[in-house]
Amino acid sequence: MTADSGTELFEEHRPFLTGVAYRMLGRAADAEDVVQEAWLRWSSAEHEGVREPRAFLVRITTRLAIDRLRHLRSRREAYVGPWLPEPVVTAFGPAVPDSAERAVLADSVSLAVLVVLESLSPLERAVFVLREAFGFPYAEIGAALDRSEAAVRQLAGRAKLHVEERKPRYDVDPAVRRDLTERFLAAASGGDLEQLVALLAPDVRMVSDSGGKAKAPRRIVETADKVGRFLLAVGRERSATTEVRILELNGGPALVFSVDGEVDTVFQADASDGVIRCVYVIRNPDKLAGVPAE
Repeated sequence: MTADSGTELFEEHRPFLTGVAYRMLGRAADAEDVVQEAWLRWSSAEHEGVREPRAFLVRITTRLAIDRLRHLRSRREAYVGPWLPEPVVTAFGPAVPDSAERAVLADSVSLAVLVVLESLSPLERAVFVLREAFGFPYAEIGAALDRSEAAVRQLAGRAKLHVEERKPRYDVDPAVRRDLTERFLAAASGGDLEQLVALLAPDVRMVSDSGGKAKAPRRIVETADKVGRFLLAVGRERSATTEVRILELNGGPALVFSVDGEVDTVFQADASDGVIRCVYVIRNPDKLAGVPAE
């Protein structure tokens, strides 16, 4: 295999590897760093004996992501306020034509699922991502992680049960979520508390991530009245130069607020039974760099 063909092959797999690393780490920047390190290792390796390049690259990327995740855990324990994943633009493209497969990929990258994955061990998370998000055979996962197939099956079962027990049950229909998002924006922009509260479940939760670098609640806000009043207060403080648009992030519609051409805030809502159950607010500027302002 020539250097050029090796580079071409890696670039062909780069989006897939980035998807694996992001689901492992919850931050696009960390995922890109891991994939770049995987590239450095691939470019310096002997390729002639590599029969299955994708499996080889997934093994490198997954192991690097596990190491990075273990390092990040200590930093996240000291994080100011709630921690949320870094939002990323999602567009699965023609390579994923099947609607059921699209739904699985969208769910595996959703903020709700990524938050739950934070409670898994790094090894459990790797197994869950490779098995549930990408459908890897147990034997192939075992080879990637240097574990027996039996051990991988046990890890997979434990991780899946953990996620299923903690993952909220939300509607994934994009049309339903977009309609609620548009109505949510209209009610919040219009200053209509009654209309806004009507869109919220009585026990709605609002989770805000600022990392202490922007104004946002450092605790989870609960109940429709409290969340509604907070959001209306924020709406009244919006600058005259604030622009808002709907963009698909993490598999669902999100509101992106930009001030003077810079992304300032991302709102995303999870819903079921026609009402919003959870609102995510991301204001940490370190996590908004990858969200396009326009």
